[in-house]
Amino acid sequence: MSFRASIVFAALAFAGSTACKSTNTTPMQPTSLTATFTEALSPANEAPSATGPETSGSGTATITLIYLQDTSGNVTTATASFQVSLTGFPSTTSFTMAHIHQAPAGVSGSIVVNTGLASGTVTLTNGVGSFSISAVNVPAAIAQQLLTNPSAFYFNVHTVANPSGVARGQLVRTQ
Repeated sequence: MSFRASIVFAALAFAGSTACKSTNTTPMQPTSLTATFTEALSPANEAPSATGPETSGSGTATITLIYLQDTSGNVTTATASFQVSLTGFPSTTSFTMAHIHQAPAGVSGSIVVNTGLASGTVTLTNGVGSFSISAVNVPAAIAQQLLTNPSAFYFNVHTVANPSGVARGQLVRTQ
């Protein structure tokens, strides 16, 4: 074989070997992403207004959203964890529920994420109490909206004396 033919043969062999190499077609595993929202809870933010001695209370809530996205950036699954601290409430206050609602400030909205808080879960000592709830399912569409426009949602806690809500705060993304 001539020198020129050897070069052509080698070039064709090299081109064929790189064309035949397999590529890794294993899809990438989704990575968990996290977003954190904080809210200052106040009776003054409730709509309709909270009434009675419980309006002396306030609180803070931190909501951690853990979610997965598809390759287009759309949320596919999500869960939330809630850390809530309450202070200044009468010792007889009985908290009954806590939720994320969808509505702007000053407007009462529909519940979109229920924490599952039940009556008797929160015990107050000298008007102070707290609760933590983890792994609450969040519908993917709601999680996407929370990430896109958190101020369109609020978190509040409800009591026996204020069944529509006693302390509320609009969501603010902090991380």
